[in-house]
Amino acid sequence: MEIVKVGLVNSMGKTEGCENAPNDILNALRDIRSNEAGKLINVGELRVDEIHVDLKDIEEAEHLIFENSKEIFEKNFKAFFIGGDHSISYPIVRAFEKVVENPLLIVFDAHADCCEVGKEPTHEEWLRGVIEKGFDSSKVILISARNLCEEEIEYLKSRQVSLIKMDILQEDISGVCDLVMERARASGGFFVSVDIDCVDPAFAPGTGYLEPGGLSSRDLIYFIKRLRLLKNFRGADIVEINPSKDVNGMTVKLGAKLLSEML
Repeated sequence: MEIVKVGLVNSMGKTEGCENAPNDILNALRDIRSNEAGKLINVGELRVDEIHVDLKDIEEAEHLIFENSKEIFEKNFKAFFIGGDHSISYPIVRAFEKVVENPLLIVFDAHADCCEVGKEPTHEEWLRGVIEKGFDSSKVILISARNLCEEEIEYLKSRQVSLIKMDILQEDISGVCDLVMERARASGGFFVSVDIDCVDPAFAPGTGYLEPGGLSSRDLIYFIKRLRLLKNFRGADIVEINPSKDVNGMTVKLGAKLLSEML
C-alpha cells in the first residue's frame, strides 16, 4: 500500500491552492489515532511518496503522473492519491486501466467533469478525457452529480455512464450502496475518485465550487467504509480540497478522515 501526494492543479487558476492540500491532509491524519474499524493510524509507519510536478508544464506533469501511477499500481495492490484538483485523475485513471483487467471507476462528484476536452484535460474535463482515451464508459459510476450542463447530460446518456443522482440517494442510500458494491465486486478491480464537492458545503466548505444539496460527511464515510471491505478495492484519490478556502480546517480534516477509513 502506498500514499502518493500529487499537487497538480490545471484549471486556469480556478483551483489555485489545492496544490497545498496533500501536506495539510497528512498533517491532519496525525491527529487520527484510529479509524472506525479500530485500525491504529501511525503516519510515521505509512509509506508516503510524492509525484513532483511543474505547475508551469501541464503536459509534462500529466506524463509524469501517468508513468509513476502505472508503476505504483503495478507494485502495490492498493494506492491512494491526494490532490491537487481533479485533473490528477486523468493520468491516474488511465494508468489504472493499463494495469487492471476489467476495471471499474466509481466517482463521487457534484459535477460530471465532461466538458469538451482540450489538449490537457482540466478538472472540468478529466472524466470525458478518460473515456475518449478508451476507458469503457459503461464501467463508470458517477454518484451525487447535481449541477450538469446540457452537453454533459447528453454525453453521459450517449456513453451509458451510470449516473446516481441525489434524489435516488436520499430515498435509499443503503440500497444504492448495495448495487454499487455488486458492480464493484464483479469487476477485476475498482478505483474510487472523490471530489470533495460531492459533500454538501455545510460539511466541506474548503473547495472551489460549492454545490448545496450534497452528501453529508457521514453519508460519504458510509460509502467508503463499505466499499473498502471488498477485496478488489485497488485504491482512490481525494481531490479539490483547498485549504485556503477552508473554515476551521473542516474540509482538510474530512479528507484525512476519509483517507483513514480507506486504509
